Amino acid sequence: MRKIIDMRLNPSDAYVPARWKYMASLMLGIAPGRIYHITPIRLSMDARNKVVFRLKAEIFIGEHLPQEERVFKTALPDVSSRSPVIVVGAGPAGLFAALALVQRGFKPIVIERGKTIQGRKYDIALLNRGEKLNPESNYCFGEGGAGTFSDGKLYTRSTKRGDVTSILRTLVEHGAADNILFDAHPHIGTDKLPGIITSMRRSLLEAGAEFHFNTRVTGFLVSKGRIKGIRDSAGNNFKAGAVILATGHSAHDVYEMMHKEGYALEARPFALGVRVEHPQKLIDEIQYGMADRGR
Repeated sequence: MRKIIDMRLNPSDAYVPARWKYMASLMLGIAPGRIYHITPIRLSMDARNKVVFRLKAEIFIGEHLPQEERVFKTALPDVSSRSPVIVVGAGPAGLFAALALVQRGFKPIVIERGKTIQGRKYDIALLNRGEKLNPESNYCFGEGGAGTFSDGKLYTRSTKRGDVTSILRTLVEHGAADNILFDAHPHIGTDKLPGIITSMRRSLLEAGAEFHFNTRVTGFLVSKGRIKGIRDSAGNNFKAGAVILATGHSAHDVYEMMHKEGYALEARPFALGVRVEHPQKLIDEIQYGMADRGR
């Protein structure tokens, strides 16, 4: 038997499954041993008065979670000999575009002007020490995109852009904590994000995708009015049946090149944020009324 219930939890219990089971047994009036599994659906914080968490969950009474409902790593098809599609940019948009192409039977060729995450770490360390700025490998450019080393939160407009469950599951499959599947405001964590991105690249490579780092696009290959590929700064040509631009808003040279060549461009808004850091204990005391909320 399955039942969906809403529980009120203290901040220290919000991420402790054993406490979920205890609270659910009290609400349902049954022994904890009869609860075989709890699937969290949504966890949100109510800070209007005393801070409490509200957990909506599906309770499995006397039955286990079916195998098909468990999170598992999706097997990708071998696309090494399939029709290629070029993806310019290895940020979030580029990586998920490459993943979608593989799932649909195309071979993505990912072109990235910056370095891998490991290479970026070295260049960003030099930048932070005031020693050197690499214009192609920094906070803006390189594997993972602009947010790789600065933030790990997941901000979505899911009510306007459809279900994002498949995206969250992909992140969990590649190393993210599974609580992002039910948190009202999911957060990967800046410390975990680089490893997740590297894992996604490995999955794509195993499926037959190509990655070309330190490769900056300088032009398009056009034949009879159709794009047939790209040209890089070293004079190399990459040919494909289609090109996906996932360059982010900082690749000004790409947009200038497109404007000069007569491509239609449309302005769009973007968000500018300011990061303020505080000790975690201070935030917990302000938000939850305790120095340690148990996470």
